[in-house]
Amino acid sequence: MIDVRDAPDEGFIAAVRSRFPVEPEIDRVLTAKLRGRTGPGYTAIPLDTLADGAAALIRSAIGSDFAIRNPRWLGGGASKLQMAFDLDWNGAEGSPSTTQARQTTALVLRMEPPASIVETSRSREFEMLQLMQGVVPVPECYWVDPQAAHLPHPGLIYAMADGVAKPSARPSQQVSGIGTNFGPELRPVLATQFIESMAAIHIVPAARFAGLSSFVCPEVGSNAGIIRQVHWWRRVWEEDRPEALPLVEVAANWLIANAPALDHVSAVHGDFRAGNFLYSESTQRITAWLDWELAVLGDRHQDLAWTTGAHFGHYAEDGRTFLASGLLPAEELFERYEAASGLTIDRQRLRYFRVYNDFASCVHMLATACRVARHGKTHQDVVVAWIAMIGAVISGALRDTLEEII
Repeated sequence: MIDVRDAPDEGFIAAVRSRFPVEPEIDRVLTAKLRGRTGPGYTAIPLDTLADGAAALIRSAIGSDFAIRNPRWLGGGASKLQMAFDLDWNGAEGSPSTTQARQTTALVLRMEPPASIVETSRSREFEMLQLMQGVVPVPECYWVDPQAAHLPHPGLIYAMADGVAKPSARPSQQVSGIGTNFGPELRPVLATQFIESMAAIHIVPAARFAGLSSFVCPEVGSNAGIIRQVHWWRRVWEEDRPEALPLVEVAANWLIANAPALDHVSAVHGDFRAGNFLYSESTQRITAWLDWELAVLGDRHQDLAWTTGAHFGHYAEDGRTFLASGLLPAEELFERYEAASGLTIDRQRLRYFRVYNDFASCVHMLATACRVARHGKTHQDVVVAWIAMIGAVISGALRDTLEEII
């Protein structure tokens, strides 16, 4: 039997859009994903092609007075193509003065493959990176090509950030930051910066969100924002699932029925954890927060529940103390976060977002990752297939949580 999800027609697309209303930019991205599904799978894109696309994007913004040097592949990222290069140019301020030397800036092109484990918006990622300038360490973001007018696929260009994601003295075979062990000496230094960064992100004044044209800002006192988020991942499940799984339906229904009214609008990173920040091994300072593609405007508890999730931490040397994101015990993290942010942590909201995060993760892994790997749509099919295996573990945790609370 032919699965309509393999070649969705306009009737199927219209039906999921109607059943699961989401933010306009998310709707655009998901609709484009479905309409492009019957296209070819991933084929290797020559480095010269990416360099030419980056040049076309830059040229559209600043003219032709620049040169791309030393384009090279950049590792990292479980679902995006990344190219590093050096830009010889006059700088963001335009033509240099007679005494100012021409600049060379190390940059990164971050571009989607034909399909990703999560389909997200480069416009939203670009806007959030711009918002966070001066709030937490983030790469300076220069240009975005949200609908692939110049690049083979949507992408953005930002500054290369210095640092490492995990200690070079403690090599890990895990991917995507899972189980990173920073060691007992480094943990307290990074933990303080980790908490301070989370607090700073969550208390950005709501007045600054007005410039985020690709986001819909939820209202305090309403639960419409989180319901849109539930619809987002419920829609993706319907679009990507290989088979029915009642657990996902039960979780989605529970999340909508119990959606809490928002008490404070925060910028939410969406993937705040070890593996998504870089730090300097010489200074032990966090140098950059990365991977903002899942950022939303919403409830701070989403990040708090995510970063203290079991799959991103490990036990300390005593074998008994579980360290959230490999840094510190969850209860200590919560206490220090409240002191740093001035915001309280509501345990009921925290539980709600544990269910939400596991629900969304099940969608990512049991639906999208499986589909992407099976159809050869990404440059990292092996990694994506490995990540998909975690879905069984997370679905078990989701089942156990729902059994406790329903």
